[in-house]
Amino acid sequence: MNHVLTAKQYTKETLEELFTLTDDIKNNPQKYAKTLDGKIVAVMFYEPSTRTRLSFETAALRLGGQVISTENASANSSGKKGETLEDTVKVLQGYADAIVIRHSSDTWPQDAIKVAQVPILNAGAGKGEHPTQALLDVYTIREHRKTLDGVKVAILGDLLNGRTIHSLLRLVSLYNNVEVYGLSKECFALPQEYIDMLNAREIEYKKCNNFDDIPKDVDILYHTRIQSERFEGDFGKEEYIINKEVLNKFSENTIVLHPLPRNEEIATDIDDDPRAMYFKQAHNGLYVRMALFVQALSK
Repeated sequence: MNHVLTAKQYTKETLEELFTLTDDIKNNPQKYAKTLDGKIVAVMFYEPSTRTRLSFETAALRLGGQVISTENASANSSGKKGETLEDTVKVLQGYADAIVIRHSSDTWPQDAIKVAQVPILNAGAGKGEHPTQALLDVYTIREHRKTLDGVKVAILGDLLNGRTIHSLLRLVSLYNNVEVYGLSKECFALPQEYIDMLNAREIEYKKCNNFDDIPKDVDILYHTRIQSERFEGDFGKEEYIINKEVLNKFSENTIVLHPLPRNEEIATDIDDDPRAMYFKQAHNGLYVRMALFVQALSK
């Protein structure tokens, strides 16, 4: 069964297979317009979302499928009454051919697949992983650079709680001669398990203290907002802000990515810079998620 649960499940070969399909869908959308004809996708989001939820729903609709959903399952589903996620999955798989879930638990995918009889797609698991976001991130980098071999990536912001960062590192570490740089407040430093994972794949993680520590020819500046919903207390404002002055320190080939939504960490004065690709990145999410549905539900 073609679940999408974690970035760990992918190899370079399966990524290339997915991205080749994504290219074809993006270039020939009408070819796939009836791929999910007669299929129903259930979308259960226990946490807020704009891009992920709507792109998943749009992906199913553009493939000819139908959608049943709730945008606030924590308040508007039986989860509010204490129903377990496993019971919800048992019920929904009687209504739908695939289930897309976002939940605050880091480990909910492992619980869901114990009972799943239809494909489960992870649309975000607490501060753990967000594999489909990482897939569209890597697809965007591939589209820009043609390859991820030799890529230099700087990750910024909330590296502790940013699940998009965690999944992204698992995918980029599959490639050769990768360099990873990290810049964050100490309280949002990258967890050691991801540093160990990079080291195990012979990738040195280079911790930075300021923008000047990041190579000027870095390929990717990947920023994330402070995930204030993941902790109690006030850790202040983001210290490392990418604005026009900062971006101009880097190469004309350096691109800026962000999973969005942004707060103050990316200034609007770079939105018109061709290196600012976060909106293109968001739009690519539609095509990657269409490809995931095709893989999960198409014969």
